[in-house]
Amino acid sequence: MRDDDPTFISLMQRELHAVRWAEPAELRARARRRSRRAAVAAAVAVLTFTSGAALLTSRGADVPTPAAASPSATVWTATEVPAEALLQPADLRPAIVEPWTESGLGEEIRLDRMLEYCRQNQGQPTTWEQSRYSRSVTMVRERTGGRDQREGQVLAIQDLYRIAPDGADRLFDGLPALLAPCRMWRSSGPTAWRGKTIDAEVAHSWQEVDRGFAGDESVLVRHTVGQARNLDTGASLGDTTSVTALAVVRVGDLVSVLQNGSDGTESQLRDLARLAAERMCVAADPGC
Repeated sequence: MRDDDPTFISLMQRELHAVRWAEPAELRARARRRSRRAAVAAAVAVLTFTSGAALLTSRGADVPTPAAASPSATVWTATEVPAEALLQPADLRPAIVEPWTESGLGEEIRLDRMLEYCRQNQGQPTTWEQSRYSRSVTMVRERTGGRDQREGQVLAIQDLYRIAPDGADRLFDGLPALLAPCRMWRSSGPTAWRGKTIDAEVAHSWQEVDRGFAGDESVLVRHTVGQARNLDTGASLGDTTSVTALAVVRVGDLVSVLQNGSDGTESQLRDLARLAAERMCVAADPGC
């Protein structure tokens, strides 16, 4: 079984509440440069299922190497992203929060792995902008009383990047074209479901639903996963649709990609984005 198979992720994500989370050391190892969907993929790997052929991936498709950002017309000097520019535990009160942080160099601003699969499946290239410096934080609910923590453990994830101004312009200007092929994407094929291999279909949709709610620029992207359907019987696989969202916020030469926990709302994500923009002000060029 491939633990990054987006078919398996989308079909099984509603059963993750029964999965026992790994110990903190293992979760920390997984925390680097991941989105909520990547965390879901890691959790799915422990389930006792096997998958057949990928339902949503494009066979044999390689992720294109991103083109280097072209030189900026103005003088720009990149400096490391300081930890104080990230969201802080106090921003998520009253929850008891433990932050896990990582820093990076030359990281891609990769918004959504499954969106990348969608574009590949339709023969569309995906070139992610590249940052100069980056830092990330994963806010997790602190363990209390030695109890296992299940769904809802991750409260927020933030990846913060310092990027040349022309690269940030391309990122925001190019979002409509990036999402356009995947506003309604149906894919079908063989997949494993409850011990059997069946032909199934699932619908995904990525849409820009809001702009201008935080920082110099901001976008809210909603990802909706419809009920998977057995193509032979017409029966639905799972009970409900799934909706997740991410916020992309720019302040000066800093770009932040944010997601809240599995029980978070889009309204709460906007609030987080505004808090993140305030934090970014201390390190942005130009500042606020």
